[in-house]
Amino acid sequence: MRRRLLIISGLSGSGKSTAARALEDQGFFVVDNLPLVMLPSFMDRVQDGLQDETEVAVVIDVRNRCFLADYQATLAHLKQKGCEPEIIFLESSDAVLLRRYSETRRSHPLAPGETVQAGIDRERELLLLLRNAATCIIDSSNLNSRQLREQVLNYLGHKGESLLIVNLESFGYRFGLPPAADLVFDVRFLPNPHYIDELRPLTGLDEKLRDYVLSQPACVAFRQHLDQMLTFLLPHYREEGKSYLTIAVGCTGGRHRSVSIVEDLYASFPDSQVQLRVNHRDVEKG
Repeated sequence: MRRRLLIISGLSGSGKSTAARALEDQGFFVVDNLPLVMLPSFMDRVQDGLQDETEVAVVIDVRNRCFLADYQATLAHLKQKGCEPEIIFLESSDAVLLRRYSETRRSHPLAPGETVQAGIDRERELLLLLRNAATCIIDSSNLNSRQLREQVLNYLGHKGESLLIVNLESFGYRFGLPPAADLVFDVRFLPNPHYIDELRPLTGLDEKLRDYVLSQPACVAFRQHLDQMLTFLLPHYREEGKSYLTIAVGCTGGRHRSVSIVEDLYASFPDSQVQLRVNHRDVEKG
């Protein structure tokens, strides 16, 4: 089977890391700083280790001093194996690159004891062959991170729409807040099933308990408000290039109310253009 391979290269400071993260968020298997001469053997190895639909991207740049050794021979070898690599080449104007280096106070990898401009000039010369062979050239001079992501996604055919992965997590306040949560909702205002003998042993994974929680008038109103809020927020998160969003719902112990709400959210999430994941962090903690 032919596996898609993207090579990300270009000038230092032009946004290769941002491009790599955009591809990783789209499900690509991404490897950073791989010497070009190792690419054929690397592709041989990943054929057996990855699922058939997984696409591969490698970042190749001047951090590896011999990264362009046998450049043409390497690409020819890949083509003989039935692999047609696509090259995304990133560049920026000298003025923008100089400003970015000034902001980070870094020296250029090709001119550690010289001026940054000397390093930029040297790098442009070294990368000329690779630039000429590029499938896609992106000038990031006037792009912020979100706009650069959109350019990469446009090339992939996603028309600038980033896949938003939404993690739905229930938790108990007695065990602390989830550290990675973006949005946290406290549902301890709802009647607590813990005080109903027949419901206490159950969790929000049980339909009987979940029906009780979701039928409460306050819960019905809360879910309506929550859906309205998410319907408003999610398009704006996408526009800003956000790839992951964790929505945490908490109750006292993380077994009853929060689990019920998360299960209901998963079953009827108000946005279909997301990939949902569920984690009930504390449901087994008694």
